Amino acid sequence: MNKTVKLITALLLVMGVGPAQAQSDGASLDTGTMKSLRGALSLDQDPAPERIRDPLKDQDIQDRQYMHQPPLIPHQVRGYEVDLKVNRCLSCHGWKNAASRNAPRVSVTHFEPRDGLTLSDISPRRYFCMQCHVPQTGAKPLVENTFTPVESLR
Repeated sequence: MNKTVKLITALLLVMGVGPAQAQSDGASLDTGTMKSLRGALSLDQDPAPERIRDPLKDQDIQDRQYMHQPPLIPHQVRGYEVDLKVNRCLSCHGWKNAASRNAPRVSVTHFEPRDGLTLSDISPRRYFCMQCHVPQTGAKPLVENTFTPVESLR
């Protein structure tokens, strides 16, 4: 059987079906019809980052599309300071100031750490708001999809 495998491998190499080899001019190999969101860049290169799209300024809150979806941010957040010492989001959305700022309060779930206790302040795992909540934008989908919201959210 070992001779058979060697024979087949030798035949494939002679026919030119062997492993792809890098071209000497550094050009990438033809991928046929395969397309990537990265464009024509090879995997060892990083694309230049796009400019952050402008958010839809002060729009109504968009409906959620699935259960447990974090609400989108309906206002500008560029320049907001959120670090270990300061969280600008809480200046309006914290329980103390939300009513006077006419802003929604942080959910009570944000006061619960993994062990199920309720803390008197935001849980450390929920402190960095923009890990989950992102600004609303008018960006078009990157790829076509047929996603529809769950029936109870329509």
